[in-house]
Amino acid sequence: MAFDNIKLEKGLYATTKGFTASLEEIDPSENYIGTELEGLDAYQRQLKRFDIKVSGNGSDTISKFFQTSDSAALFPEYISRAVQQGIEESDAISRIVATTTTIDSLDYRAIESTISKEDKELALVGEGAKIPETTIKTKDKLTKLHKRGRMLVASYEAIKFQKLDLFTITLKQIGAYISRSQMNDALTVLKGKSGNDSIENIETVGVGLSYKDIANLWSSLYPYNMTSILASSEDIATMIEFTEFKDSNAGQTFHGTGKMITPIGAELIRCNDLTKGSIIALDNKAALEKVQAGGVVTEYDKLIDRQLERASITTIAGFSKIFNDASKMLTIKTA
Repeated sequence: MAFDNIKLEKGLYATTKGFTASLEEIDPSENYIGTELEGLDAYQRQLKRFDIKVSGNGSDTISKFFQTSDSAALFPEYISRAVQQGIEESDAISRIVATTTTIDSLDYRAIESTISKEDKELALVGEGAKIPETTIKTKDKLTKLHKRGRMLVASYEAIKFQKLDLFTITLKQIGAYISRSQMNDALTVLKGKSGNDSIENIETVGVGLSYKDIANLWSSLYPYNMTSILASSEDIATMIEFTEFKDSNAGQTFHGTGKMITPIGAELIRCNDLTKGSIIALDNKAALEKVQAGGVVTEYDKLIDRQLERASITTIAGFSKIFNDASKMLTIKTA
């Protein structure tokens, strides 16, 4: 079936796969290899079908989506993608999670592996001797999933003549809010306050943060690599004033990418939900799992029917530690 003859309807949203995946089954992208439409997914081909431009100086108004009942069915997907773009642009979570698991229910029991000091050192096994074991088991408690989102509060009549690129900016801010909320959920788990995980706290002897404290934190994480350091703006400002942090290569990395890298190779990630004096170090290949129930969800019925007011945009996600000792928390005494 040609992409410009497809009947678009609400039912394409009412699947666990999502709108675009359902549309791809009807109109596979592989059919367009070698054509001018190569590189577009099924949703983007529908935008081209109805000549809807969602970005740039020549972007259309919101009303362009509602020129037909078929084109109106594209509006919820536009909103979901704009919010997802905002999540990705404000994203720090992908820099600290080892894996993301997508589920189709609200119940999920993660696995964990607690390894002793002896397990980390693979000793020689003599002939006929017992091979050391690593035990992997499911956690006693379910991973907590949190629903995060916002409610659109605007009538269609009030915004129908607004340009889509301007409306996208508003939607991306919703995504940024969701991203910050999810980071806070991740920090709760890393700090061992989720009721399902624990963390080893390392408290400094003196008052104030020093380079030696960071070096000791790096050493204590062995055999894991300290890839990431999460800290408040105040603590990061203190760290980058250390003489050891004023390394020329680290400075070049910051100027070239905007990422602050420490002399010991860990990336500094600003998390203002962490209080001053609380610093988390982790190995982003072993510490944390993100669990999500699908992606961004919009109330497609309302949006297609032009009932924008009180239409919700939400995500459902949670976090679980994989190896408990792949993350550690440094707490600094106050005077």
